[in-house]
Amino acid sequence: MTVAGSADAARAGTPDAGPSLVVMAAGVGSRYGGLKQIDPVGPSGEIILDYSVYDAIRAGFGRVVFVIRPEIESDFRDTIGRNVEAHIETAYAFQKLNALPDGFTLPPERKKPWGTAHAVLCARDEVPGAYAAINADDFYGAGAFTAIAKHLAGASDEYCMAGYLLKNTLSEHGHVSRGVCEVTADGFLTGIVERETIRPFPDGVKYEGPDGAWTPIPADSTVSMNIWGFGADFFGHLNEGFRDFLTRDIDTPGAECYLPAVVNNLIDDGRARVRVLPTDERWFGITYREDMSTARDSIRQRVDSGVYPEKLWG
Repeated sequence: MTVAGSADAARAGTPDAGPSLVVMAAGVGSRYGGLKQIDPVGPSGEIILDYSVYDAIRAGFGRVVFVIRPEIESDFRDTIGRNVEAHIETAYAFQKLNALPDGFTLPPERKKPWGTAHAVLCARDEVPGAYAAINADDFYGAGAFTAIAKHLAGASDEYCMAGYLLKNTLSEHGHVSRGVCEVTADGFLTGIVERETIRPFPDGVKYEGPDGAWTPIPADSTVSMNIWGFGADFFGHLNEGFRDFLTRDIDTPGAECYLPAVVNNLIDDGRARVRVLPTDERWFGITYREDMSTARDSIRQRVDSGVYPEKLWG
């Protein structure tokens, strides 16, 4: 276990200190050629991940666990980790290709990571209780972290996810893929349908079907942006789901085990209930290079309105 943090965070490794934040960061820097080349979005050099951790701390999270590749640990700690280690207890877990359950052996041709379910499973030894899981390069907004922290602090055994309005997650610069949620009238997730090509048109938002036809989709549809809240027991389900995946697909070089797929299976089997927590936050990420300008403008607006300070870690 690799841990850093302030004296005030000394008890954050216990469930009583607030939930943990598991950040799937193994791919950070890969499209930039290195961590030091990651473009800042904040006025003092902050990247998107800085704002997620900052929002999580304010929401009451007591510990952050970065899931990274072993080979980037030094650069990650120097470039990203050092900014947060003084403010929250910080641990590092490693997503390795050979980190497989007993009975499975890494195929020699496997080069691609095993997917988001595997990434979260790799954090198992660093998470003492309830936790949220997020992508490192997505901006979720403070309201999403507050809603999930409040849910995890309750006595419920329900899992949860932040549900975004589709219209608040679109890019102006091209199509996007989204997990469109099916939600009951009383707010529970019943399934996620992946739509790989969604974009706005003058007459509304549409997705492209397998036949190439564009089909309207309501702009206020609820979508998942991969920000989840789980109890510690979910690791057992993850391990089971990953084993099932490996049994089927270990010899398929490009196959990945996705977190929503594991959740979907649990819901279908009646073994889990997932509360959808609606949020009107605007999500953004860097799907296209042109999205960087939009991201910077969005942060600038939040700084000017007092949501964030000019220097986040000052």
